[in-house]
Amino acid sequence: MGLHPLEFSECYLDSPSFRDKIKAHEAELDKTNRFIKELYKDGKNLINATKQLGMAQRKFAQCLGEFQFEYIGDAKTDDEKCIDESLQEFSSFLKNLEDQRELMMRNITETLMKPLEKFRKEHLGTVRAERKRYEKETEKYYSSLEKLLNMSARKKEPQLQEADIQVETMRQHFQEESLDYVCKLQEIQERKKFECVEPMLAFFQTVFTFYHQGFELAKDFDHYKRALQINIQNTRNRFEGARSEVYELMKRIREAPQEYRQTSPISCEGYLYVQEKRPPPFGSSWVKRYCTFVKEQKILHMVTFDHRSGGKIGETESVTLKSCLRKTTDMLDRRFCLDLDITDRPGTVLTVQALSEDDHKFWMQAMGGKEPVIDAQLDDVGLSFVKNSISAIETRGINDQGLYRVVGVSSKVQKLLSLMIDEKSNEVDLSASEDWDVKTITSCMAALSVHCLVHKLPERNRQVLGLLMKHLANVAAHSKQNLMTVANLGVVFGPTLMRPQEETVAAIMDLKFQNIVVEILIEHHEKIFADAPESCPLSPAAPVFSAPTRQSKKLSRQNRPLAVYNPQALDIQNVADSSSLATDETSMGSNESVSSQSSSASTSETPAEKSDHAPLNISLSSGSNSGVTSRKAKAVYPCEAEHDSELSFQVGAIFNAVTQSREPGWLEGELEGKRGLIPENYVEML
Repeated sequence: MGLHPLEFSECYLDSPSFRDKIKAHEAELDKTNRFIKELYKDGKNLINATKQLGMAQRKFAQCLGEFQFEYIGDAKTDDEKCIDESLQEFSSFLKNLEDQRELMMRNITETLMKPLEKFRKEHLGTVRAERKRYEKETEKYYSSLEKLLNMSARKKEPQLQEADIQVETMRQHFQEESLDYVCKLQEIQERKKFECVEPMLAFFQTVFTFYHQGFELAKDFDHYKRALQINIQNTRNRFEGARSEVYELMKRIREAPQEYRQTSPISCEGYLYVQEKRPPPFGSSWVKRYCTFVKEQKILHMVTFDHRSGGKIGETESVTLKSCLRKTTDMLDRRFCLDLDITDRPGTVLTVQALSEDDHKFWMQAMGGKEPVIDAQLDDVGLSFVKNSISAIETRGINDQGLYRVVGVSSKVQKLLSLMIDEKSNEVDLSASEDWDVKTITSCMAALSVHCLVHKLPERNRQVLGLLMKHLANVAAHSKQNLMTVANLGVVFGPTLMRPQEETVAAIMDLKFQNIVVEILIEHHEKIFADAPESCPLSPAAPVFSAPTRQSKKLSRQNRPLAVYNPQALDIQNVADSSSLATDETSMGSNESVSSQSSSASTSETPAEKSDHAPLNISLSSGSNSGVTSRKAKAVYPCEAEHDSELSFQVGAIFNAVTQSREPGWLEGELEGKRGLIPENYVEML
């Protein structure tokens, strides 16, 4: 049974059981008081701990927001951009979460801590004061009563009557105090039920609100999280492919390091020991310098660099080379030496020493000659081979899993290639499955792709590439059976069709862009290989990419209009005969591919900079801004700017002084006195 009720009538009897009931009520209120004090203390600790957590999380979020990844190469794919921006997204998410937590802490203070402390002080504290007063009145009354009862009966009657009146007055006052105290006790017992629980309910409501806000934040974050998971998977897949290429390159370089000497079409570089002559009797000294020789200008740049001194770099000295002669050992008792005749120092010969015999040959070749150019040609035999191969693959193996990824037996591939390109041999029947399996034919297709793109392609070569892309699009259309999506075909044919000039780690890091270009060629082969519009100042064989239909900006978390790649020329050529090399990427990603659109990346070289052994490349050369007359444009879609550099506009807006932007897919123009970026596929030129 719980506490006994305190009857007011018992205040007049003041029985022992009544006093026991009062003590029980008092003990219960003391326990409640201790409970609230302990709860208040724990609540403060909880708030302080939560504040410390909030501070730690905010510091963690700040650390995330301030860090940025550095990427290898000149440009990043959209996957890499999203990964780079993900830390800021995480930071923003945590900050929003901590804002909600801080609000929760303020609400807990107002809804739980203050009401509980107020109840403890104003009500439980009042009862304790009433208790002391009740005990004081009890002591006072019963002391007077005992004094009265101890008075002698022989006292005069007036004295006895006066004493009786005083005791009666004290009795009445004591009983009134007893009534008030009993009423107060029972009032507090009833009040604590809601005065304590109601703040607790408010506390949990605040907590639930915080978690609900967290749930809403997580729900808003879910779309970005899913997209980021795809970006991460794309980057991981590219990493796996690039890592295998890097390890393979490292293995080849380890086996033949001189074949992979760090050179470029315009210069070569490496360490040379340079002889510095001193006045007699000090003789001469040999100083190690890092030298870069620019072939076209015949300029040798030399900078002193000592690894043992902490890598301190000295001043750069440049000289112009007139001639280079081998220094024989009978003239100088040192091996691997060269005599350099310097133009800007008439009569002065600079003597340098290479690091080895191979290094000596390398510098001799770099400063004195060029390598021959290897020629190749596509003829009727090659064209016939491509057509027959495509027909056989599409007839017999279009649904084979891993088409083009699973290679054939090397001996069979070489045999088939030999038969196909031999003009004296009869045409090979590829329809006989027992003679030539699909893997052998697809492997031959990939290898001839390399052969066909050695030179700048004429009309027939363009036809071959068109046939190949149409065929690959057909292969991708059967991806449910053969598992070869556009993205997978890009991985297979990207390194083949976009082979870099030299095998370096930087070239391997750019595989991601090569794959995307091939994906574009496959997906848009009908447009790419169609005739160019009459308004386009291109050769008849040069097609263009047309801008796709504008999609809703809400489809992207970044809410930025899609930049459309619209190059002014598509030129497939041999680098030795070309005047530029540019690789641009577009927002036209593969539907089957989880890879997102990549950023533009381009490089350019002059004819003098071309390598003597020019590898196979596909050049997508976009027009330059220089020399372009500004025009007017009209908005065909509304757009809301989300960056300071962009313009906001409605349908029908007229832009003045419109020029091509350096950012692919964007124009620059003026609207109402402000100049900024305009998405190219939102307007039409006037």
